[in-house]
Amino acid sequence: MTKLQYAQIIVDVPTMQTNQPYTYIVPETMLDTVVPGMRVDVPFGHRHVMGFVVGLRATTDVDTEQLRSITNVLDMTPVLNAELLSLSDYIADETFAFRISVMQTMLPNALKANYERILKIIDDVNDDVRYRIFKGLEEITYRPQEIDPTDIATLTKLRRNHKIDMSINVLNRAKIKTQLAYQFTDDMEFLENDYQELNKAAKKQAELLKFILGHLGEIWIKKELQEIIETSDSTLRQGVNKKWLKKIQVEQLRDPFAMVNMPTTTALQLNSEQQDALDLILASADAGQYQPFLLEGITGSGKTEVYLQAAQHVFDQGKTVLFLVPEIALTPQMVRRVKSRFGAQTAVLHSGLSDGERYDEWRRIERGDVKIVVGARSAVFAPLDNIGLIIVDEEHETTYKQTDNPRYHARDVALWRAQYYQIPVILGSATPSLESRARAQRGVYELLRLTQRAGGAKLPTVEIIDMKETLADGPETNFSEQLRIKLKERLDRGEQSVLMLNRRGFSSFVMCRDCGYVPRDPNCNLAMTLHMDSHTLKCHYCGHEEPIPKICGQCGSNRIRYYGTGTEKIETELKSLLPEARVIRMDQDTTRKKGSMDTMLQKFGNHEADILLGTQMIAKGLDFPDVTLVGVLNADTSLGLPDFHASERTFQLLTQVSGRAGRAKKAGEVLVQTFNPQHYAIAYAKNHDYEGFYKQEMAVRHAGNYAPYYYTVQIQASHTEKNETARQMIQVARWLRSRVGDQVIILGPSPKPIAKLRNRYYFQIILKFKRRQELDILLVELQNRAQRTKNGLQLSIDREPISFM
Repeated sequence: MTKLQYAQIIVDVPTMQTNQPYTYIVPETMLDTVVPGMRVDVPFGHRHVMGFVVGLRATTDVDTEQLRSITNVLDMTPVLNAELLSLSDYIADETFAFRISVMQTMLPNALKANYERILKIIDDVNDDVRYRIFKGLEEITYRPQEIDPTDIATLTKLRRNHKIDMSINVLNRAKIKTQLAYQFTDDMEFLENDYQELNKAAKKQAELLKFILGHLGEIWIKKELQEIIETSDSTLRQGVNKKWLKKIQVEQLRDPFAMVNMPTTTALQLNSEQQDALDLILASADAGQYQPFLLEGITGSGKTEVYLQAAQHVFDQGKTVLFLVPEIALTPQMVRRVKSRFGAQTAVLHSGLSDGERYDEWRRIERGDVKIVVGARSAVFAPLDNIGLIIVDEEHETTYKQTDNPRYHARDVALWRAQYYQIPVILGSATPSLESRARAQRGVYELLRLTQRAGGAKLPTVEIIDMKETLADGPETNFSEQLRIKLKERLDRGEQSVLMLNRRGFSSFVMCRDCGYVPRDPNCNLAMTLHMDSHTLKCHYCGHEEPIPKICGQCGSNRIRYYGTGTEKIETELKSLLPEARVIRMDQDTTRKKGSMDTMLQKFGNHEADILLGTQMIAKGLDFPDVTLVGVLNADTSLGLPDFHASERTFQLLTQVSGRAGRAKKAGEVLVQTFNPQHYAIAYAKNHDYEGFYKQEMAVRHAGNYAPYYYTVQIQASHTEKNETARQMIQVARWLRSRVGDQVIILGPSPKPIAKLRNRYYFQIILKFKRRQELDILLVELQNRAQRTKNGLQLSIDREPISFM
């Protein structure tokens, strides 16, 4: 049989990337070692880089005189299986990314290569260089942060004069954590002789020896051994000296949930709607067919129980389950529910883990030690095989989309993997994304509905408070009289409240405090963004610009204000209104520390606080039986975003946060404060009417040529010089216009809403079109052209952007 002696390798070269693999010779010593999916160290130009083996061949068309050999193999087993290699190809095409960056994204940080630069003396140098800088050695590791700038200049000069040379080593960052253990000897005769000869006073040694005789040849972790026989370190040292046992290091897997108490739970009784949904999902799983299900269930309808029972069925068949949740904030609660059902068979993957914890969880999955993986976006790449079910909870959430390269959407990746394994995928949400709901309407997904709350609980009543009236009568405040009264009632009854501040993020806009009017751009009908530097309002789709109005264009009032406030300001006001209330504030500042969000939620669950005040992170997935009041302090902020998703995001957020109230036997109430009570997103959220909202929003999208009727692509460029960014983007727009017909709508170029970031200026072009294939070819060509520009311009292409900020 012919040996496969040529490897196809995707190399890790940051400049001038390509999806084209390079051919390398597999040395004879590695012929039985190298397989696709492994990482290798290869020479590239004048340096060494890491590469992924994506294929092996017995012959090659390339001139073998030109070929170089693999230097080293970095893995003993492939880090990417055949499915994930194939998936990397799909994502690279789908996201206009390079395959190497996709493959790097699929792996935990510990498996990303490090490069170590080595300086070596190759000619005569003076004693100062040899002894002071090189410490008398022939070569040193180059760490610029540890070297004086004048010495760096000296080294640069020496290298230019070929006195020293620099080479690069590829290092493997993956470190296995170990712990001290002891291996007992299995020589029974030797141990029994020692036992007979032991001094009668050596009682601790006798106890240790007796234990070893009962566990011949076994390996025991030091800590566990000392817990069982209460032996001291000195007794163990004596045992080592007498050859009864020897010290060894054994692998210790870092468990991110080691400290979390997980009581075992069993399946709950399903209502008829839940059972019907489960039966259809299981029928698809048993038939071994690919089928996406859109599980549209109102908040509290028991979607999680349907997920868990479907997962149990697949698990019992010996298959694996991938369970995605939208963000780290929600992962602890969901992990608890999954772990309490499936125990040690559950692994968790999210970016809140340390590199070591993540690497260990990844290895448990890769070795087949676990069958259920729960995690946020990047967990979609978990190295599972034999997958039987994929669940995407809160499928509408924007956090499933990666905002930097490669810009993949975890929901799309989940659908690809489900198709690969021919299995069902459940997309669950109380407020599905318009794209998913439209696919269900066209029969691409099967729609399953849960219309009643589990356990007989009722949906909360929602009251809309018009803040124009509140502010007309009194001073500026974030709390209406109705909300203050309801919060006091809950305090008196010993019940809990949740207050959500719909924080604006980076965007700022102006709004009339008397009539709620927000200035919109005449071309795109989107809210315009406030630019304080130029005192203008701008549309970041088409570039329309106008002065900031001093008088409201709708009612003539002069109370037109910049809009937005922070959680700290709200907390201060809340403390002066209700000094007796115990408040937990949850936002990016208070939840920075690892595990802090989970700790806060546990405190709230234990009734150590009366009011949970937070940003959007508290709107989803939280389930506390004593929460009977939810207050939304400023429903308008997301409506004011310069984005065609603004109404959809507002409706989803209000519906989700409303769902936190009245989840048990006690009735719930929701108060939504707004300056736009007539807006359809707010009106439909009041009635928990997703279907009504879906119909109206689809009509708005159709009229504006937006998704899901049109594909959307955002081309973004940045440069350190503002004029250079603008000039290049004008050229890009001109190049595109000369190559596409009237069927492609080109908006821009215009500055991005956040026009300057880290000393770079950002411009964007938006493309809207119906036919993808022809435009994709053009966009790939544009991407390759952008790589060849030598003037520092950085260009990226984002398909179906979730935000235009």
